[in-house]
Amino acid sequence: MFLTFSKEIFSIPFLESFLEKKVVLYSQKVDLNQVTGVIGWGLKPTAKKARDFAKKHGLPYYALEDGFVCSYGLRVKGYPPLSLIVDPVGIYYNANTPSLLEEILNHYEFTKDELEEGEKALQVLIEKKISKYNYAPFAERDILKGKKEKRVLVVDQTYKDASVLYGGATENTFREMLNKAKEENPEADVYVKIHPDVLSGKKKGYLFELAKKDKEVFFIAEDVNPLTLLEFFDKVYTVSSQMGFEALLLGKEVHCFGLPFYAGWGITKDRVNCPRRNRKRTVLEIFTATYLKYPRYVDPVTGRKGTIFDVIDFILKQRKMANLFGRKSYYFYKMHFLKRNQLLPFFKTPFNEVKSVESLAKVLVKNKNTAIVVWGAKARKEVELISKDVEVLCVEDGFIRSVGLGAEFVPPMSIVIDKTGIYYDATQESDLERILNTYQFSKEELKEAEEIRDLIIKHRITKYNVGASRPLKRPNYDKKIILVPGQVETDQAVILGNGIKTNFELIKRVRTKYPEEYIIYKPHPDVISKNKRMEKNFKEIQKMCNRIETETDILSLIEVADEIHTISSLSGFEALIREKPVFTYGGAFYAGWGLTFDEVSFPRRKRKLSLLELIAGVLLVYPLYYDWKLKGFVDCKTIIYRIIEERERNVKILRSKSFYPFKKLKNWICALKWLLRA
Repeated sequence: MFLTFSKEIFSIPFLESFLEKKVVLYSQKVDLNQVTGVIGWGLKPTAKKARDFAKKHGLPYYALEDGFVCSYGLRVKGYPPLSLIVDPVGIYYNANTPSLLEEILNHYEFTKDELEEGEKALQVLIEKKISKYNYAPFAERDILKGKKEKRVLVVDQTYKDASVLYGGATENTFREMLNKAKEENPEADVYVKIHPDVLSGKKKGYLFELAKKDKEVFFIAEDVNPLTLLEFFDKVYTVSSQMGFEALLLGKEVHCFGLPFYAGWGITKDRVNCPRRNRKRTVLEIFTATYLKYPRYVDPVTGRKGTIFDVIDFILKQRKMANLFGRKSYYFYKMHFLKRNQLLPFFKTPFNEVKSVESLAKVLVKNKNTAIVVWGAKARKEVELISKDVEVLCVEDGFIRSVGLGAEFVPPMSIVIDKTGIYYDATQESDLERILNTYQFSKEELKEAEEIRDLIIKHRITKYNVGASRPLKRPNYDKKIILVPGQVETDQAVILGNGIKTNFELIKRVRTKYPEEYIIYKPHPDVISKNKRMEKNFKEIQKMCNRIETETDILSLIEVADEIHTISSLSGFEALIREKPVFTYGGAFYAGWGLTFDEVSFPRRKRKLSLLELIAGVLLVYPLYYDWKLKGFVDCKTIIYRIIEERERNVKILRSKSFYPFKKLKNWICALKWLLRA
């Protein structure tokens, strides 16, 4: 068991997967006999208490740091690490003492397979331009203001950066480095890479003031992807920046004026000697040690131990989504601030702007790179009445949404963004309908759909995942069990369904068709929670049903039912996934594809689908998934794992508290949290 004094460290997602041990936050109640090590953040002053405690009690201290391929966005902006260094010897940036990385490079003999894996990872990083953080745009050639063919990059660093303080460097080191770069390269343009925070005044650097007065030096202060910037240069001069090692990966000549982890192994031009580093290493060997053997990775999908390739896949997905959403300005039209804040991560990228508007007057004169974002079909039709020239994106919750109701302010893990209509509006085509009509599903997608289906059934996944499972015994063995899920009658899904409009009409129709069968009616969760109006004719509904079920979860009811009859409820799709016969009486998105028994016609739906094709279209192709824990876009499988994890945590909390009378208070606290983020 590891002990930490830091709440920030303790809150790192998947920390126990990184460490492969249980982690506890220090308190007087901790049993020290069970503690096998103390963890802290590197050599930060805040970790001194942890280091002192470890020394006092004769426990090993493990220094944590972000890995060299860490995340998509900056850690200071809340992006969690997907790789961690766990060093029981020292830490890589401290040249004053050994580190685990230094010991690996001094003594370890790499196998052929390890070097082949390193070569594969290295090629992927170079090809995909993967760095430590990966949100920044690629550098373009117009960033270069000089005229000479040869170029030298001098890398500045932030004042008192740990790798500078522990890398044997001072302010004079940076002055000497700039002078040497100019002196040794008279035939080249010399550029100084300034950190953007230095230029904005948020942080102090070493070279900004000096280089500002030097007319022979060019500035680069833009926040750009390091690998794409380094490609423009022949040589790199650095004190201890990771950019120096990334330059080595690109085959550049690198001069080190401090003692970074990659210096002293025979691949850099060194101005400082380290007698402890007594072996020659190739770039590939240092890369394999630094990026594969030294750090630990987590698989963003499962939250368990992973590889660098798992993290690269996640980063590439974020980059893909940023490129998809990053070239437009989005205007949230007449959207509640809580909903707006919950949707913001789906639309906001480093390259665009997202605003909230109550009037379309100014928005409608914008160019083609503008889109109006609305919630639901009603708002879409309002905008389309004003103008048909502006792009409208209609947003709704996804089909596997969260652990908790949207009406209780729980943020969505999935949404759908529809450019054509919206999936529940049967009066017009939607993107989902177009996908299901025309999309050619690959073998890989159908295999994934089968895996998703198995996970959904095994772990009893629904849209909201609320309520404990309450398995039922079959209430009647002599009669057919018919389940009728209720819907909120004021919802657009019912109004625009081209079919039955009320739960009363639905029950009446089913009872007429099956006068002797056993009918179970389950009201909608929003009605049960009283967040919506109670439906009309409820007493009449009671008379026509054998059982009104408000406690048992929908999946348990589907499992005992012989048939499911619905207007257009999502539970019909959940029943199809479990291969139950489904009868529809409205414009359900899953109806009309040859898998359901339908009372209304669907002339636009022109092909028959297999169940796996329907699942692939509905759950893989159409929605977007966002993991609030990872702060990034993920796939359906990841969200299912996250829901499983969150439900298990909630169960533990409930078991640990015998009395929990404040559910509504909890909901309003959740709402307040989103208000503060507005």
